[in-house]
Amino acid sequence: MRFTSEHRLDDDVLERGFTLGDIPGILWTPAAAAAPAPLILLGHPGGLHRMHPRLAARARHAAAEGFAAAAIELPGGGDRPRFAAVEEARADLLRVLEAGEPVDDGIVDRLVLPLVDEAVPELRDTLHALLPLPGLGGPVGYSGGVIAIGVRLALVEPRISAALLFAGSFVPRVTFEEARRVTIPLQVLLQWDDEGNDRQMALDLFDAFGSEEKTLHANTGGHTGVPRFEGDDGNRFFARHLR
Repeated sequence: MRFTSEHRLDDDVLERGFTLGDIPGILWTPAAAAAPAPLILLGHPGGLHRMHPRLAARARHAAAEGFAAAAIELPGGGDRPRFAAVEEARADLLRVLEAGEPVDDGIVDRLVLPLVDEAVPELRDTLHALLPLPGLGGPVGYSGGVIAIGVRLALVEPRISAALLFAGSFVPRVTFEEARRVTIPLQVLLQWDDEGNDRQMALDLFDAFGSEEKTLHANTGGHTGVPRFEGDDGNRFFARHLR
C-alpha cells in the first residue's frame, strides 16, 4: 500500500488517498486519541471520485465519535477496467426495466456476483494493509452497500464485528443463502419509497439473516432521502459493538 495524498480537514480529520496495487482508496482518521481508532469500511455503489462528497460526510460524522473510516474503488468503477459481462448484464437490465418486464435471477447474478467475487477479497486485503497502521485498531465495522458485498464480507471476514447494511440494490439468490449464515450484529437501513429498490426483497433478506441481534430502520423517502439522524444512530450502533 502507498499513500498518494494527505489533507487535514477543518474538523481535524486527516484524509489520505492511497493505492493498494492498482486499487485507489481513501482513509479518514480522527484527531489523535489515546487509544487506536476502530475502523469502519464504507461501502458504496462505485465511482469513488463521484461518491467522495457523500463518503467524506459519512467518514467525518464517524470520526467525530472516534472512528476511522476507509473506502476503496469497486471493481469496474471509476477508472478501473470494466467487466464486459457486467456491462452486458446492465444493458439487459435496462432493456427489461424499460419494457416493464420482471427482472430475472440470471440478470441479477450476472450483474452483481462478479462484483461481489472481486470486491470482497479486495476489502479483506485492505484490512490487511490498514489495520497495522499507527492509530488504527480492531474490531472492524462495515457500513453501506452494495448489500450483497456487505453480506458476503460479514460472512467470511472474522474481523468484521458488526455491519450497517444499506438496502437498495439487486440481490442474487445466493445472497439469501449467505444471509442465513451471518451471525454478527446487524442494522439494516431501508428507504421505503426508493423506486429502484424491491422493498419486499429487502424485507425478505432482512428476515433471512441469522443474526440474533438485527434491527431494521425503515424511513419514508427515496434513495437519497436518508434522514440525518440515521448517522447518529449508526454511530451508536458501532459504539456498542466496536468498543
